[in-house]
Amino acid sequence: MLDLFDSSRNKILEAAAYAEFKAGLAASGCQRCALANSRTQIVVDRGNPDAKVVMIGEAPGENEDLQGKAFVGRAGRLLDELLKELGFDTNRDSLIVNVVKCRPPDNRAPDPREAEQCAPFLKRQLELVKPRIILLLGATALRHLVPGKKGFSMREEAGKFFSHPEYPGVEFMVLYHPAYILRDMRKKPVMVEHPKRFREKWLG
Repeated sequence: MLDLFDSSRNKILEAAAYAEFKAGLAASGCQRCALANSRTQIVVDRGNPDAKVVMIGEAPGENEDLQGKAFVGRAGRLLDELLKELGFDTNRDSLIVNVVKCRPPDNRAPDPREAEQCAPFLKRQLELVKPRIILLLGATALRHLVPGKKGFSMREEAGKFFSHPEYPGVEFMVLYHPAYILRDMRKKPVMVEHPKRFREKWLG
């Protein structure tokens, strides 16, 4: 969605190639929401934009904000380890992004307005990458990517493939956010089982 009053934002969204989009967004100094006041830098992604799998988390954390890369903190390292055991290299086989591109204060979840301001950038990322599979990492990603999902239970949603009319040809799966496992390692067996189902689809 273009903005008649923001030509710099429009230029980013009109980028024809992913590299152009990424460079433009990273250097934009976006001030469209209050998260601009708490960030060190805009975190666009991590991984391979030519991959056919996109993973979407909720927001950058402290490590991501400092390094300018998505999912490089403890949760990201756990995700890398879990998927590496299945032969999946997150940097080679996927592109990892977030609902919002700037770190919220105290690592809180992004609020609806913040997510709304970042939504055009996320949508353009998906349009340029054209993924075959999208993995939604946690309830926040599911809530913002599929607004019709209300009052859902992660226990019921996680590990299941589904489609969405706004994204034809794309298969979605919800996974527990790795930070959820870090808070309670007894949940790790559940987190491990769902990526196995994803791997079957990915290899198929």
